[in-house]
Amino acid sequence: MSDSSVIAANLALIRERIARAALASGRDPAAIELVAVSKTHPAEAAAAALAAGQRVFGENRVQEAKAKWPDLRHSFPDLRLHLIGPLQTNKVRDAVALFDVIETVDRPKLAAALAHEMARAHRRPLCLIQVNTGREPQKAGVDPDQAGRLIALARDEYGLPVAGVMGIPPAGEDPTPHFRLLAELAARAGLAMVSMGMSGDFEQAIACGATHVRVGSAIFGAREAP
Repeated sequence: MSDSSVIAANLALIRERIARAALASGRDPAAIELVAVSKTHPAEAAAAALAAGQRVFGENRVQEAKAKWPDLRHSFPDLRLHLIGPLQTNKVRDAVALFDVIETVDRPKLAAALAHEMARAHRRPLCLIQVNTGREPQKAGVDPDQAGRLIALARDEYGLPVAGVMGIPPAGEDPTPHFRLLAELAARAGLAMVSMGMSGDFEQAIACGATHVRVGSAIFGAREAP
């Protein structure tokens, strides 16, 4: 099989698994969006996924996305691009220009910078608040106890289009309590989007209420070196 046919087959399998997990939880499979994580993979891999019908993608790095996606968007104007990696304030202008969803808003300074740039650029990508459910010092995300405060600040004071929450459970732990916490935080704030679950645990995330699952290696294979 060619690389393109492998990616297409992998996408079909992941979609089937998403549908089965949704139905097992009494949910509509159409309520769960697959974000194909194309970070570190070349434009050719993303193009193969686009050819197979995938339209929502996740990238970790602004500079990588800037190099990869403009030409692809010209050919596929209906694609949607999510930023799923940490965002530095000096990359905010490019991020607002490139992405349709910024999943990693995790501090007031970043919220303020995004609000300023959105007003300047007249472009308003949706924002998710990243929550560090495991309170891991090495990981980005707001502490769960401060998530409600940051949501209110970003949405009500800065006027950002805050649509939901995002999180990554600690490696080696049962992800279910972390997924439940994320879903609870979203519900408490009246937010519709809950981005959680990756290649190894997206079915558990769906059972806990994920609306977006971020799947990379199960579609594109092992990550290539950046």
